[in-house]
Amino acid sequence: MQTLTLLIIDDEDLARLRLRELLGDIASVCPTRVLGEAGDGLTALDWLQSAAELPDVLLADIHMPRMGGLELATHLERLPKPPAVIFTTAYDNHAVQAFELNAVDYLLKPVRAQRLLVALERVRQHQGEARSLSLASLQQQVGGGRSYLPCHERGRLLLVPLLEVLYFKADLKYVIARTPEREYVLNETIAGLEAEFPESFLRLHRATLIARHALAGLERAREDDDAYGYALFRQIPDKLPISRRQWPAARALAFASGDAANPPAAPSEE
Repeated sequence: MQTLTLLIIDDEDLARLRLRELLGDIASVCPTRVLGEAGDGLTALDWLQSAAELPDVLLADIHMPRMGGLELATHLERLPKPPAVIFTTAYDNHAVQAFELNAVDYLLKPVRAQRLLVALERVRQHQGEARSLSLASLQQQVGGGRSYLPCHERGRLLLVPLLEVLYFKADLKYVIARTPEREYVLNETIAGLEAEFPESFLRLHRATLIARHALAGLERAREDDDAYGYALFRQIPDKLPISRRQWPAARALAFASGDAANPPAAPSEE
């Protein structure tokens, strides 16, 4: 019988130890080899991108600091050969039902040896098959959204912290994410980002979203400008155009932020 290789991901030492012990208990009927451990999703992604041997399966906890198991799985889908994922969770029945509806395998804590065996046998039976799962949707169902956005650069997966993004700007088929340090090219859409993060970003124009915390002030547009006005930042010299339709919302945000004491009124239409 083929030996399955695994990476165990959990922020609790005792939880990782228990999984190792359970794997030992079922080794005679389901041989496995643990390649490594990680305490959160970010560490796991770094491990996967530098590992000499990739695992067949990840045993990943749902709730972990920095990055949980569901967000980790959404980034794994963008890797050339993503491993299978079995989630471990202590969530309530409502969340567990969401897993079942999305056909995602999970282990309810405290994990039992027989249930772990069943999950691993499912992986063995379906190895190599493509899965079509809405992990982003599942993540929202059980609580929480993405904290990082994936960027493929020079054959490597980079993760852009959402809290560092000052604005998004559409660029042909892609979206540019601007942080204080640099720009990142993302395989996203402005409409999708606006729908996913309505509390964090405001649409200024058909092609731009601004982080609500990043708006430092507004500037009137000249008569010969295409824009109705401009959004200003503290940390960078960039100016984002604001459309006529979105000017009232941008002005309200500037008032609410308290950083722009006297946002200009709408430019004259004369």
